[in-house]
Amino acid sequence: MTKRCIIIGASHATAQLIPSLRQEGWDGEILVISDDPNLPYHRPPLSKAYLSGEKDAASLGIRPAAFYEKQQAEFKQGRVTSINRQEQSLSLASGETLQYDKLALCTGARVRKADIPGVGLGSIHYLRDMADAEAIKSSVVAGQQAVIVGGGYIGLETAASLTKLGMQVTVLEMAERVLQRVTAPEVSAFYHRVHSKQGVNVLTGVAAQSFVGTERVEKVICTDGRELEASLVVIGIGVIPNTELAEQAGLAIENGIKVDSYCATDDPNIVAAGDCTSQVSKVYQRRLRLESVPNATEQAKTAAATLCGQQKDCTTLPWFWSDQYNLKLQIAGLSQGYDQVVIRGDINSDDGFAAFYLQQGKLLAADCVNRPKEFMLSKRLIANHASVPAEQLADESIAVNELLPK
Repeated sequence: MTKRCIIIGASHATAQLIPSLRQEGWDGEILVISDDPNLPYHRPPLSKAYLSGEKDAASLGIRPAAFYEKQQAEFKQGRVTSINRQEQSLSLASGETLQYDKLALCTGARVRKADIPGVGLGSIHYLRDMADAEAIKSSVVAGQQAVIVGGGYIGLETAASLTKLGMQVTVLEMAERVLQRVTAPEVSAFYHRVHSKQGVNVLTGVAAQSFVGTERVEKVICTDGRELEASLVVIGIGVIPNTELAEQAGLAIENGIKVDSYCATDDPNIVAAGDCTSQVSKVYQRRLRLESVPNATEQAKTAAATLCGQQKDCTTLPWFWSDQYNLKLQIAGLSQGYDQVVIRGDINSDDGFAAFYLQQGKLLAADCVNRPKEFMLSKRLIANHASVPAEQLADESIAVNELLPK
C-alpha cells in the first residue's frame, strides 16, 4: 500500500517540505490541504513591494505549479476541522474524512484582532495574506489620510508603502517608541526620524480608542482625545499561532505547537514547522516561537528528515529583514537581554549603520541597515558565540573581515 503524508497549510514551510520529503526518500503520496486557494507564496513582500505596486501576484509564488507536479504533490482546498490521532485521520469542514500515515502541521499564524469600537467599519484592514493586501490596495486614494495602528515592522513597512502611493499617513504606537519590543532606543529613533522626513506623522504613547464612520471609516479617535481623519486604517498589532487543531488533538502547546530539535511533536507520526511552532534554540538555550521565513524553511528540511526516519537537528540562527523606502534592514539574532549597544557608522545619516547588541561582551544580535557585510559577520559571530571588543566593532577603520576571530 502507498503511504500518504498530509501537510496542513500552504505556507513557506510547506513549499520547502515537499521537495525535502522527496530528497529524504519519501516515495508515497504528498497531499496538501489548505483553505487558501493559492499555491504557497512569499508573504513578506505583501507589506512592501506588492502593496506599493512594484510586484504583482504572479511574482509572489515561491515555486511554480509545474514544480509541485514534478514532485507529485497534490493540493486540495479545504479546511481541516479535527485530527483523530488514534485513527490517523482528518475531518474536513466538507464532511470528508482522510487517512494519513504521516502528518505535518504547517498552519502558520493569523493576525491579532483589535477589540476597538467601530473596528467593523469598511476600509479597516489587517495585513497577513494576499486577499488582505488586495483589500488595502482597493482602499488607497492618493492624497487622502491613512492611519496605521501599530508601530512594529508590519506597521512601518505599510506606512512606507502607502506613502509611496501618495497617501498622507499617521502611525499610532501605544508604546513610548516604535519597534520598542525588538530594537534599541537608538534604532527606534532612527526609524522615527526616517518616516518623519518622508512625511509620515508618527505618534507614540497614543492608541486608537474608537473608529467612527457610517459604512466606512472616516475618523480615528485617539486615547489622548485627538481626532484623525482617515479613509483607510491598517491594524498591525501582532499575530497568534494557529495551534487549535494541534491542541484539540492533544498535542503539547507552549506558545506554539511544541516540537523538539527534530521538529517532532509528542506524536511519532506528526511533525510541525513554521510560525505555528515553538522550539528550543541551540544558540539562545530557550524555547522560542519565530515568525521568520528562514526559520520555516530550515524547520521544514528537518521535519522532512524526521518523517522519513532520519534525524537532522534544526540549529538555525534566527534572522529577519525589513524594507522601508531605500533602507534594507537585516537582523541577525534576537536582542532580548542585551546590556550594551555598539553603533558602527553614522546613525544620524540615511546611508546606513549597524547596531550590535552585546551581553557581557558577547554578540547577541545585530540590526544592520544597508550594511550586508556587517550582517554576514554578525551571523557568524553569534553562531560561534564569539566575542569582539566593542571598540573594534565601532571602529570603521577596521575592515569587517578583520573582525572575525582568527
